[in-house]
Amino acid sequence: MALNCARLSDKQDINARPRVFACASSAVAQERDPEYGFFAGSHLPTPSLQPSPKVQKALTAPPGSEGDRTVMKRAHQVWLPILLVCLVTVAANAQSFRVQCPTSTITHPQALHDNNSEPAYSGPTVYTACTPGQTLPDGSTCSAWGRYVSSKVNGAIKCQQISGGDGYATMADGTQTYMFSFGPLSGLAKIASGQPGTDFPSEFNTLYSGANPLQPGDPATTNGATDSPYSPGNLATFSFNGAVGLANDIANAVSIYDISESGHVVTVVGNAPLGVAIGQKVTIAGQDTTGYNGTFTVTAVNVPNPFFAANLAFRYSDPTTGLAEVLESTSATASIRAGIDGHVETRPILDVGVMNGNIPAPLMAIDEDDEFFLTLTNVGMIMRPDLFEQHTVHFHGYPNASSFYDGVPDASVAINIGGSFTYYYLAPDAGTYFWHCHITPPEHLQMGMVGQIYVRPRQDRYSGDLYAGLQAQEGDLRTACNSGDILCSNPLPLVKTGKSGPGLYAYNDGDGSTQYDVEYPIQIHGFDPNFHFVGMTFNPEGFTDMKDKYFLLNGRSYPDTVTSGPMFTQTVDGSMHYSQPLPAIINIPAGKRALLRISDLDVTEYQTLASLGIPMTVVGYNAKLLRDQAGNNMYYNTNSITLGGGESLDVILDASDTSKYPSGSVFYLYTPNLDHLSNDAENFGGLMTEVHIN
Repeated sequence: MALNCARLSDKQDINARPRVFACASSAVAQERDPEYGFFAGSHLPTPSLQPSPKVQKALTAPPGSEGDRTVMKRAHQVWLPILLVCLVTVAANAQSFRVQCPTSTITHPQALHDNNSEPAYSGPTVYTACTPGQTLPDGSTCSAWGRYVSSKVNGAIKCQQISGGDGYATMADGTQTYMFSFGPLSGLAKIASGQPGTDFPSEFNTLYSGANPLQPGDPATTNGATDSPYSPGNLATFSFNGAVGLANDIANAVSIYDISESGHVVTVVGNAPLGVAIGQKVTIAGQDTTGYNGTFTVTAVNVPNPFFAANLAFRYSDPTTGLAEVLESTSATASIRAGIDGHVETRPILDVGVMNGNIPAPLMAIDEDDEFFLTLTNVGMIMRPDLFEQHTVHFHGYPNASSFYDGVPDASVAINIGGSFTYYYLAPDAGTYFWHCHITPPEHLQMGMVGQIYVRPRQDRYSGDLYAGLQAQEGDLRTACNSGDILCSNPLPLVKTGKSGPGLYAYNDGDGSTQYDVEYPIQIHGFDPNFHFVGMTFNPEGFTDMKDKYFLLNGRSYPDTVTSGPMFTQTVDGSMHYSQPLPAIINIPAGKRALLRISDLDVTEYQTLASLGIPMTVVGYNAKLLRDQAGNNMYYNTNSITLGGGESLDVILDASDTSKYPSGSVFYLYTPNLDHLSNDAENFGGLMTEVHIN
């Protein structure tokens, strides 16, 4: 592979485009991007890199004082850093970034439910047996699974895109800390406002249409974040939540070999693959296909036919019937408009994703029965170009059906720099989970590659008696509690309380006991600043000497934990980045209840949190409702909880008694481990936040 290395001219602003490093692969197609005005696979149309006259003289000097080993040493010093940077950039340009967010799947067919909203729960999804290849009532084809969803679709489709790379965060004592980190590449506006970045397909598949291209540091750059005076800017300025870099693929057309109709179902066989997908619009046009002409929605692809391979045929439904077959048409064509197929442009991915790490990693939230498509794009580490680090996503404690999507490299795949991979998950039981990179976990977790995901229960979407609703879930094979099943996740409660939904609940409790009004994800983490400094300065990392000195709630230590809105850090590219977007302050409306989703991702310490004034009711542990198989609630009240790394708790703060917890009250959530109430062993700070009754 040939390298075309270029240098920045003296007039080019290195801060404005810090990631335009000057290398591109000649193997990459030179296709002009109409939005950004550059060629795909390259960065800037700059001249080829040439050594300076002094370096040229050194490289060509004869043996002697200016030659021999002296010259070789100088050549090594000149070219090695350049090659390291070039190789990182070539990796990013020689591969294609892609995302995946379908609007319809086998278990969530769009014909039965719009997957851009959560349907009400009324009972288990109904599956009907079918013969593979059989035409189904909606015109689609029965899959090899031999079943199709005929009614009662539960859950929807959710999507999210994240980057794997590096970044900086600012601690409460002003120290800027280098991180290995994940960052958002979708749901940017929601992440900046402290919300999960998870999207429905209609939001995720929205193309960016701003007047200006996405900028390094966005959304902080567009929002006008500034440190003099310190302000995160106007969060309403940047509102884009779609997938960064998503772009339309080119239009396509093929000539039609055969087109026929059976009832209302039309089968089209082309002379070449059209590349159409289920749900996509296709236009039929031709002089001898007059009755067929028009624009229709594709209902099936890869259709077996007597002429050509299945991938050349597709089907759609037509209200007109009785049309004659047209074989070997001389003029008919099938065409699709330019549309979204997961193609992602490189430039916006690098502008937004590089040095845009978050701590904690982007928050994710899905509903029980959802299908979740999570795309990880590895953008490389600018501060460590010598590291060709792979990244993965491992959902800790999450009951994956397939190890292929589990993120453990031994049984899964790892994503190289410049590559993208879409993980697939079917949302399991409700509860609080978390996720992290599983490449050299002690290092990557310590450096900040940790985040939280939680699953909302079906009970949130159920109207009526909660006990009856939980009984209805017994008909679902995944959640059924059979007699003697010690792994039953949601046993029926021993007492019928008569409580009714809908509402907000931590679990499918059947009695309303885990009801809440507001929820707050709280991620406990700590790090050793010396380890982070060594990790940034190309030195060997001392794992055995690792000792946390900063103790964090949602990436912040006190007093930053009570700061509302996102916190930002200026990185080496000169841009502001929302490095710690998730606040840790807890606001409870007077007379209401708050759910704290607490997880501990610390790799060296046990952590304790205590509540002064409002008792904590622990209702779930490690994403499991605390209830025995006889239906007895095993919840307990406490004023402190202790967690080790890799554990989670669901805790309810009940402020419903306004005589005890009047509006305007302030309480504290803090650690009684006094050495953890500091920032780098100095001052008053660390693991503490405030609870406000509003």
